[in-house]
Formats: sequence, structure tokens, C-alpha cells
Amino acid sequence: MDTSAPVRILTVCTGNICRSPVAERLLQAGLDQVVPGGFQVSSAGTRALVGEPMQPISADIVRTFGGNPEGFTARQLTPRILRGIDLVLTMTSGHRGEVLQLDASLLKRTFTIREFARMLDVLAQRDSAADGRPDSAASSPGALPGSAVSDDDARLAANAALWRGLPARAAGVRHLSLPADSADNDIVDPYRRAPEVYREMEDQLAPAIVSILRHARLNAPVRGTASQPL
Repeated sequence: MDTSAPVRILTVCTGNICRSPVAERLLQAGLDQVVPGGFQVSSAGTRALVGEPMQPISADIVRTFGGNPEGFTARQLTPRILRGIDLVLTMTSGHRGEVLQLDASLLKRTFTIREFARMLDVLAQRDSAADGRPDSAASSPGALPGSAVSDDDARLAANAALWRGLPARAAGVRHLSLPADSADNDIVDPYRRAPEVYREMEDQLAPAIVSILRHARLNAPVRGTASQPL
């Protein structure tokens, strides 16, 4: 594997026109700011309305948070799409099950987006307590938070090493991030429903995206100049 290849993240919902496109475009926009070229975010639907654009209210939400909804078309989730994906973020637990029916090897790399965000929050709290540094995230082999790397390829490789090891670290604190109600793992489906349901979707999805982007920012290798031998 090319160690400097972008980390590939897939978001999944049902029709691929309401929820997963919002997650896709907002994660991509935010991650591009943190590590340009470090991530490739895409989406698909378990029963996709193939070829359809993003729903207008979803597109408005993307614009509101600084993403770009243009050029989006829905696509059906397939085993081929799942091949080579580093992290799958689904909108509900049911979608997670459908992903694993297609590719059981993704068991340890597939989460609902809300549970994954809670896991990252737990990691941040645990690691800040251990380090004595507020809002810090743990270091991992090949990617020290705040460390300098000498060139873009090294920066991308360090970022990829961290994120490809992240699902296992996140799963290790799953027991500390369980919700009081299992429904809190899911994002409501607003398709063909009132605008208020889209607002509910936004209220559930936005905090999860913020937590993921915060983790990326706190752990991003920074550009710097490698020290020269004396």
C-alpha cells in the first residue's frame, strides 16, 4: 500500500440523497483544511436512488457549514465500492449491518457516525488526562500530534498511519462510549418528511462531524523543516 495515499472514508445511508451526502461533503471540506490531500471521502446508499442529486434541504445544510453540494449523484453501495475503504461511517446501526453483509472483513472499520464520534471524544478525554494537556489526542506510531515533518509525502504518510490505526483504538473504548438509548447511535431519515426533520438530522449529525474534525485537527502532523545533523 502507498503509505502516502489518502485515507478513504465512506459514509452510508439508505437513498444516498439526504444524510450520507451531507456527511460526505462536510467531512471532505473540513478534512481538506486540516490535511490537504490527506483524505478522500465518498458516500453510497444501501437502496440508493441512483443518479439523483442531493435533496435541496440537505444541499442547503452543506452550504451553511461551508461545504459544496454541487455535482453530487447518488450511487448504490456495492462490494466493489467497499474495497480498499479505511473507515465506514453509517447513519444507523441497520446500515452498519448491511455493510457487513456485503463485506464482513470491515467489521472493525465500520461504525455509526455518532458512535464513532463519541469514541473519539472518549479517546481525547482519556489521553488529555494521561498527558496533562487539555483537548489533546494521543500520539500513535508514525504520527505525533503537533510534530513536524519535512515534506508533504511524509505528512500524508504520518496522517495515514494514524487514521488507519484509529478504528482499532476507537473500538477499544467502545464500552466507555455506549449511549443511554441505542437510538442515539442513529441519524434520523428526513426523506419525504417536513423541513423540521431535516433540522433534526442536522442537529444529530453536526456534533458528530465536529468531533471527527476536531480529532483530525488535534492529531494532524504539521509542516516543518527536518533538523540537519551537526
